[in-house]
Amino acid sequence: MRFELFIATRYLRAKRRQAFIGIITGISIVGVAAGVASLIVALAINNGFRQDLQERLIGSTSHVSLLRIADDGIKDWPELLEHLSKQPHVVAAAPAIFEQVLISRGPRARGAVLKGMIPADERKVGDLLNTIKEGSPAALEEDPTEPEQEKNHVGTPASAAPATDSSDSLAAVHARVAAMPPIILGKDMADNLGATVGSVVLVTSPQGELTPFGMVPKYSRFRVVGVFNSGFFDYDSSWAFTRLSDAQRLFGLGDLISVIEFKVDDIDKADIVARQLEGAAGKGFMTTNWKEQNKALFHALNMERLVTYITTGLIVFVAALNILISLIMMVMEKTKDIAVLMSMGTRKSQVRNIFIAQGVLIGLIGTAIGLLLGYAISYTGGHYRIISLSPEVYSIDYVPFAPRLTDGILVALVAIGISFVATLYPSWSAGRTLPAEALRYE
Repeated sequence: MRFELFIATRYLRAKRRQAFIGIITGISIVGVAAGVASLIVALAINNGFRQDLQERLIGSTSHVSLLRIADDGIKDWPELLEHLSKQPHVVAAAPAIFEQVLISRGPRARGAVLKGMIPADERKVGDLLNTIKEGSPAALEEDPTEPEQEKNHVGTPASAAPATDSSDSLAAVHARVAAMPPIILGKDMADNLGATVGSVVLVTSPQGELTPFGMVPKYSRFRVVGVFNSGFFDYDSSWAFTRLSDAQRLFGLGDLISVIEFKVDDIDKADIVARQLEGAAGKGFMTTNWKEQNKALFHALNMERLVTYITTGLIVFVAALNILISLIMMVMEKTKDIAVLMSMGTRKSQVRNIFIAQGVLIGLIGTAIGLLLGYAISYTGGHYRIISLSPEVYSIDYVPFAPRLTDGILVALVAIGISFVATLYPSWSAGRTLPAEALRYE
């Protein structure tokens, strides 16, 4: 053990008459530990929210979306989809229709985004169909043998069915329900509507149809065949899925689609791939990617991370002030000892190093305790999900913790650095001690 470190450790073990300095030293260690632990936990929560939201968003939506600037639908989309699927960095592509609708069941109604898609293609670009907890997405598969007359006709009220005994029989009712187009609802939407697998809901499109009686909304009855639970409130409360052909009939689009979705091999290069796809598609097309769609959300998370650094770092700063005070008092208490050491040949630099080592030791001990405490809290909170949230506000139902090693290294360096800075003045003051003056009256 070096001479300076040996003296510094001896000084940290205060005697009874130096108990007050020992108390301040203990408070300094606790302050550093509290600041480091708080910063580790806060950064783990921030990282957890970022990772959880990013995984849910990327898993639930496509990386890149191609749509028409004029919003007039994409014609001849099979050829365009095949052409764009061969572009570099494109892993998969899928056609889709997105429209705002009103879904109702009895007196209950909810606004929703109805997505018409082809299940086999949808699974290649998103994971929402894999989150179905009740029912099965198999009912969304197109059945080429299904007679056209058995399909539910848009805008046909229930009262238009023939009021015969056979049509009112239980078997006939089941047959009519089975012939309705299928739909899959989000869990929160299904709960709000009181719908379960097998329920019938009415889907109304705001895009009306011109009739001799004026503009009449288009509507169709759908049979609920599944309920998905992605854990992301925005999707679970306001999204629904149906077959592409049924969505086209409901909205009167013919063979048009509204968007082509893409999955790319590198999500961080989604904006670059989007520009390439836009150029390959030709004039009249535009693209958007997951970064642009959620730009405000991730900007808010970055701002929250910065504020976390500043506010929680103040705790470490306060602890550094305690280190400064304890070292100043230690220098005053040990003036005679310093004079004796210097009179025996100890250099000024060695005296300074004694108090620098003492302050850094306080910082190291506090940082080590804080890191252990912070990572322990983060692991426990993330593993057992001990903190619940309101999904209506935060989009997820628990506080996610995702501690990172790089954050721990950065926090440790900052805490030890601040502790080192706090030692500069006391150590400089100790080095200026004059042995003759200090021992004059001894």
